[in-house]
This record gives sequence, structure tokens and C-alpha cells, in this order.
Amino acid sequence: MNENTITQAADNIFLDLGFSAQEADNLLIRSQLMLALQNQIKHHGWTIDQTAQHLKQSRDEIKALTQGKIGQFSVDTLIVMLNQVGMTVKVEICPKVA
Repeated sequence: MNENTITQAADNIFLDLGFSAQEADNLLIRSQLMLALQNQIKHHGWTIDQTAQHLKQSRDEIKALTQGKIGQFSVDTLIVMLNQVGMTVKVEICPKVA
């Protein structure tokens, strides 16, 4: 009989996926920004074309955003897009927990 072991995931799933700590932190931040932006797009009920117009981005860029293609967006770009949909981003700086 095989036993399955369940391991508690890290707070940052990207660490579990094998990314370095620095890259995992960056990916987590970008994913949170992308999710907030996707939620705002859904809230407004915008189509891809309407979103592209509001965010001053190409249709392909908006498709990539809605498909979660995280590698195509920087933190800066996501913050600008969030501002364009009426959101503000606040940063919280905390010491690392050992």
C-alpha cells in the first residue's frame, strides 16, 4: 500500500514551484496585481476591446493579461493599468519571517 504525504504549501506558491526567493517574491506581487486588475475588468464588464481602449494597451496585451501570462507584465506596467481603472496601489514593507 502506498502512503501519500501531504506537505503544507509555502505562503508563496512560486517558492514551491522552484523559483528563487527574489523571483518568487516578484512573481507573487505581479500575480496579486494582475488578479486585482482582472477583477476590476470583470467588475466593469468590459470586453477585451473596451479594456484595451481604457488601458491604452493592445488587444494582444489585454488577451495576455486575461490569460494570466505573468511574464509579459512588469510591476510598473500593472500599477499604471490599475491606476487607469481607478485603483491605487499601496505598498507595505515588512521584515522577513525566519
